[in-house]
Amino acid sequence: MDNPSPAPGQQPYLPLPGHAGVPPHPLPILGELPVDLPPWKEPRDHRPPLARQRLLLPLALFVATCASTVWAWAGNHLHLNVTPDGVRVVKEWSEGFEYMAAVMGILLAHEMGHFIQALRYGVPASLPFFIPMPFTPIGTMGAVIGMQGSEADRKELFDIGLSGPLAGLVVALPLIWFGVTTADPFPLQVRGDLHFQDPLLFKVLMWLLRPDLLPGQELALNPLLMAGWVGLLITGLNMLPVSQLDGGHVAYALFGRGSFWLARGVILAAIAFMVMANVYGWVVMLFLVMMIGIEHPPTANDRAPLGWGRKILGLASLAIPILCLAPDPITVPR
Repeated sequence: MDNPSPAPGQQPYLPLPGHAGVPPHPLPILGELPVDLPPWKEPRDHRPPLARQRLLLPLALFVATCASTVWAWAGNHLHLNVTPDGVRVVKEWSEGFEYMAAVMGILLAHEMGHFIQALRYGVPASLPFFIPMPFTPIGTMGAVIGMQGSEADRKELFDIGLSGPLAGLVVALPLIWFGVTTADPFPLQVRGDLHFQDPLLFKVLMWLLRPDLLPGQELALNPLLMAGWVGLLITGLNMLPVSQLDGGHVAYALFGRGSFWLARGVILAAIAFMVMANVYGWVVMLFLVMMIGIEHPPTANDRAPLGWGRKILGLASLAIPILCLAPDPITVPR
């Protein structure tokens, strides 16, 4: 579609790279999804105002996700009580709003990390699209933004990709800290109950903060602890160094085309783990990644220097999935 003619006195819009025969590469992740964006790319100080972006859908999804996370806590917990009394009902709904505020704070920080860096570098990006999942134990599967990632160079893409997970962790870690210190110990889950496996970072924090835990005990999930668990799950998934996930951006910025081999190795290792451990909870995630494409597209300038600081931070960040992901996050003991 041709660019519209400019109004009198208005600077003409420059065409997107796709209009010049070079296809743009939108970069989808659990933090980024290709959406229709306005066909503009002129000097980066001539940005259309935020009001011109699509606001209704992001706002509606935000409200829906707030509602689904409240219900995920309150509804699921009330369902476990055959005849909950009035005090119990008020308590569960109150904790549902507490869980909602905590988990949405983590997700919003994550997406704003991407969005603010995109604004900083003048890379076109949408507002976050939150993903409600009301009939699941966690109520959401994160959020996505739309971004014209092909307009970012190597350094810019590194900053945009990594800022989201780091911002989310800055919010999640204090919540986990407080959740661990205030959680009540109880015997390990009885047979047939849903069980949320602890990622490595959870285990380290519980070992440091709760030396009073006895063998055969674990911590009951309170709203803050549950929100932190969800935040780590989504952060760990985003930082897998494959495709156009946040970790894929970081890996491509660090290793260039060498990141393709890293991505293939991660996919093969995931398939081998699922088959050998008989754990197939990752099938949907694996399918989505393979549909997007395992390999990362080139940036606007793959030779833009990163500097040693970014390289060291990027290499360290590749350990985030190891710290934040449990091999089989949600299980039903037999």
